[in-house]
Amino acid sequence: RGDRNLFQLPGGGWGGDEATVAISAHRIGFAIARRLARDGAHVVVSSRKQHNVDRAVAALQGEGLSVTGTVCHVGKAEDRERLVATALEHYGGVDFLVCVAGVNPLVGSTLGASEQVWDKVLDVNVKSPALLLSQLLPHMENRGSGCSGDILSCQFQSLCLFTFAFQKLGVYNTSKTALLGLCKSLAIELAPKGIRVNCLVPGIIKTDFMKVQFQEETEPDFPVCWLISLAKPEECAGIVSFLCSSDASYITGENIVVAGYSPKL
Repeated sequence: RGDRNLFQLPGGGWGGDEATVAISAHRIGFAIARRLARDGAHVVVSSRKQHNVDRAVAALQGEGLSVTGTVCHVGKAEDRERLVATALEHYGGVDFLVCVAGVNPLVGSTLGASEQVWDKVLDVNVKSPALLLSQLLPHMENRGSGCSGDILSCQFQSLCLFTFAFQKLGVYNTSKTALLGLCKSLAIELAPKGIRVNCLVPGIIKTDFMKVQFQEETEPDFPVCWLISLAKPEECAGIVSFLCSSDASYITGENIVVAGYSPKL
């Protein structure tokens, strides 16, 4: 590390020296990983499935980007440890953490959800980002020790679907809403360490995940987004790159909506 200065953000936000752990090798996570790598970061991607990791790494390395990957179920402590070890082995440290993992085993009644469903959703969607950040924190602090201008940033993804109420996604929405509070709490706690924490709140994004929710290939026939069509994963990537840059040095504890328009705000 230290000699890769092939990419530079417009305005000199950052580029060339930073190592990123981006949690997800597909959907929105893949788009974010590609954008960060294109902007100059060394990126580690992960997924529960090896073929997702292999496909993402091959695609991004095929573009000449600095990317590696590992299998990681973020709900498992040993997998999180392996992810941290992979980042340290390849890049010597971590400057950004982008958590995009999410699970939703139930499409149905919120109050009809079993305790097992609640435990699984909360373990992966809420607990794992906090626990992973706690494992990375000493290494992020070490990167900033004695160095001015280092960028230490953590981004969560909270796909809350709050623009409209979807009764069949209540458990998932509850878990992702909890990330909004986690963002606020950690921003205050980590500010003295120079670590910024923000939360990306996408609206309805065109991914396989949302196809499953609507159980059809067509777009829903209600005005989820007021900007012509539903968003693509790539439309979430630029804001994450910005939040990881020094251009966002005074932004922390924010829940930033990428939804086309939200009547709730």
